[in-house]
Amino acid sequence: MIIRTRKDEIVCIAQHDHGYLSGEIASKFRTELLGTCDKYEDAVYAAYEHDCSWIGLDDTPIWNDAQQEPYTFMDYPMSLKLVFYRKGLDDIEKANPYASLLCSKHFASFFHVEEQQDVIEFLRHERQRQQRIREQVVDLSDSTIANHFRMLQFCDDLSLYVCLNEPGVQKAEEFPWYQDGFERTELFNMESGEQLQAEWLDDRTIRVTPTPFTEPFTAVLSYKVVAKEQINKTGIASAYKEAERREQVIHIT
Repeated sequence: MIIRTRKDEIVCIAQHDHGYLSGEIASKFRTELLGTCDKYEDAVYAAYEHDCSWIGLDDTPIWNDAQQEPYTFMDYPMSLKLVFYRKGLDDIEKANPYASLLCSKHFASFFHVEEQQDVIEFLRHERQRQQRIREQVVDLSDSTIANHFRMLQFCDDLSLYVCLNEPGVQKAEEFPWYQDGFERTELFNMESGEQLQAEWLDDRTIRVTPTPFTEPFTAVLSYKVVAKEQINKTGIASAYKEAERREQVIHIT
């Protein structure tokens, strides 16, 4: 779950809905920035499906007593999260092995310190998955796979940029992760070789500079707004289930 906490309510965005927005972004990406069209559709599929692991977890939100808000992707209990990560990657591999390779690399990149035993085991399993699938795509160069991986990371980040910020927010008040640009996007900037930047022009429009897209486009993000009063009355699971599903329209240029 991705959340934004307001005074009297909490904006809740399911991870798979965020993933759908990632896929919409990837579907407009300029393939010349990737160096080839090979396996591009598979990489787009990876963007759409990369957070399918969260479908079961987000179906029933869990309350974080310490933070007085629902658990999010940032603080969800690790052991349970890893079980669902693996299940999601297994499901993606059944449908599209190459997409699973990209998603596996994406999830593995989240962990920089291998201290917990369950994290060590998860990474060991995913390295085996990556090696197995890599041996099946011998026609692709390492650089092409790396470019697809970077595209997936960028599309995930730009979607998170939408989800973590209030629409139309001023640059100085943005969620801090992307205020200075998107990491690992220098490759996609043919003008200066610097990181791609994003900013809200109004409450519906985001400009990415320089644009890595084939054309300006419109996308839709599904979300719910849950009243804190209702959470206090019935609990987060019931309040979330009963909340009306809404849609945010975003123009990306």
